[in-house]
Amino acid sequence: MKLSLSKIVDGCRLGTLTNLSRKGVQSMDIPGCLLYTRMGSAPHLTHDTLQTVKGVPVVAQLSLSTLADLHEVLAEYKEGAAKFIGMAESVLYCSLHDPVICSPPGYNNNKTVSIWGCGGRIEMTASKFMTIQQVIQPDWFQCLSDGDTIAGEISKKRAKKSVDRSLSFLDECLQLQEELPGLQKSLIIGVIEGGDVLEERLRSAKETAKRPVAGFILDGFQGSAMTKETKLQLLSSVTAELPEEKPRLIHGIGRPDEVLECVERGVDIFDSCFPYQVTERGCALFFNYNYQPDPETEVIQENGQTDVRKEDDEKSENVTPSGPQEMTHFEICLKEKRYQDDFGPLVKGCSCYCCQNHSCAYIHHLLVTNELLAGVLLMTHNFQHYFGFFCSIRDALKENKLDQLKKSVNSQAL
Repeated sequence: MKLSLSKIVDGCRLGTLTNLSRKGVQSMDIPGCLLYTRMGSAPHLTHDTLQTVKGVPVVAQLSLSTLADLHEVLAEYKEGAAKFIGMAESVLYCSLHDPVICSPPGYNNNKTVSIWGCGGRIEMTASKFMTIQQVIQPDWFQCLSDGDTIAGEISKKRAKKSVDRSLSFLDECLQLQEELPGLQKSLIIGVIEGGDVLEERLRSAKETAKRPVAGFILDGFQGSAMTKETKLQLLSSVTAELPEEKPRLIHGIGRPDEVLECVERGVDIFDSCFPYQVTERGCALFFNYNYQPDPETEVIQENGQTDVRKEDDEKSENVTPSGPQEMTHFEICLKEKRYQDDFGPLVKGCSCYCCQNHSCAYIHHLLVTNELLAGVLLMTHNFQHYFGFFCSIRDALKENKLDQLKKSVNSQAL
């Protein structure tokens, strides 16, 4: 993997990642995101339906927690997960956990890390972990690490233990990689741990950067255990210690305003589980990421969208979200009765299949009657809207207008 940076402005990084896969042909623009999948399939979508979505990321994210139970089947198949799931041409990244699912804390020790599959808890030693990775044959994979530091405030002793364990796992995995021929072309992504303890975060970053890893994962920032100020301070401090020529990934950060804050602090790659969570709530992404609006229509759009947003905020108190998180200000809930007579698209001007062919009223009908098609149509819209947001981030950086984009997005987060 090679990262070529074309611009660095106030911590924001714009560039291209090349030689992504074992075949060494695909490339990816950063800042960017991964394609979130469940066992290799985009949620609610078939591979054919996914083709209708514009801007789909070249790198698909799998989670070890969903594949570990299948490793014996994959071992017999012998040709890797990519071909097994029908994504032979895709770049596959295997993360340790599914970013949507919160794993129970307190099960890691010096020799094993616990992941939670369909059949329950699975204890992973470094040897077992690398053997399964050899069966999966990913292009990138997150190294085994002790990330059990996000359930709340942790002591300095626990943070130190997390870093020590993660570095020990990394050294063992790197050594095993040299001995496993099936992983010679796969890239290990090192993990930065340390909870909310700055000293340990910096030690983790410095020590991990000394190892021959292809990139870095900033782990433990998902959820609400840390305050926003602590998260941003830690991100700024940690990324300053990482080499510029390697990409930085983060999991579990998906809200548009939070993504922009991370981009400003040097984060390159995000997952795309946020559109899935929005879909599970029966909602559609509805935020403006146009950083250079037409002056003649800006007032009209602003008035229209502001009124809708205020009304949504008032009504959302009576809606119980079906997803793992509460509804955000960047989405509208199509389950609300007010949409049963709304025959316009989810988002005016959106080019996704859902908005071009169906109305809010139709999606509302599908949701209240529990039709599976509701998830399909919402997922196509939410994915395309989200991928378009990342394209807008890159364009804004090229034109030195990230401040305008951030102002537009933040005004909708209030």
